[in-house]
Amino acid sequence: MRHPLDNHTILRMNGAGNEILVLDLRGLGHVLAPQEARAIAAAPGLRFDQLMALHDPLEPGDDAYMRIYNIDGSLSGACGNGTRCVAYALAREGKERLSLATQAGRIETRREAETVFTVDMGRPRLDWREIPLARAADTRSVALDPPVEGAPAQFSAVSMGNPHAVFFVGDAAAITLEDLGARLERHPLFPERANISFAQIVARDDILLRVWERGTGATKACGSAACATLVAAARAGLTDRRARVRLPGGDLHIEWRADDHVMMTGPVEFEFETRLTSKLFEGAA
Repeated sequence: MRHPLDNHTILRMNGAGNEILVLDLRGLGHVLAPQEARAIAAAPGLRFDQLMALHDPLEPGDDAYMRIYNIDGSLSGACGNGTRCVAYALAREGKERLSLATQAGRIETRREAETVFTVDMGRPRLDWREIPLARAADTRSVALDPPVEGAPAQFSAVSMGNPHAVFFVGDAAAITLEDLGARLERHPLFPERANISFAQIVARDDILLRVWERGTGATKACGSAACATLVAAARAGLTDRRARVRLPGGDLHIEWRADDHVMMTGPVEFEFETRLTSKLFEGAA
């Protein structure tokens, strides 16, 4: 039987190394099921960190409604690197500025250069209930209880539309990310799981960062984690409100403005365009 996405175009891109697929479903009326997202990820060359699915806008003035899938098929509330890739894809239609609605709120983007985009990631959510955490805490410094062997005893919690736990460390390269990230993502403190970041403060405007993404694993970059880290560092007095965040895949420039909005600027790279086939989804029913 012919699948609704048979012969449908999908774009492969990356944002600072974050592996992104952009799937434009506007006008189609199809919503990806988790198993369909996993089927796409299993196709040769289409493994992703996040898949950005675009749907018809729900409100006047928006360019699209966006659903964000992790590689395990779960939904994410935000992906800054993926949103920049969407901005690039729609810039091919002549749109230099975008308004994109998501389950976590509205995101605005603007083009700065041919392959450089700024995303307004909105206001950080700092109350323990909004992140959410399993119990009341001052989110500037939360005790990791129960403790996890090898992990710092304290972390900062921030939501950028998705939950983040930021651990400040002396040497980010020394962290066993695959081991600690997998254990911390599902810690009892995080009822909706969490993105886990290990941040090394190099200077007041320079941060080294490694990230384990909820539902995906270790990634070369994570835009929302870079934003959460800058907010956490500024709240702790470790940095100013603007910094370069250096990730394995590249640099992002983050600013926590006086109006409380977090702005992220960084590059995108177009890799290729291909078409999906019905055969890809045969085992996804």
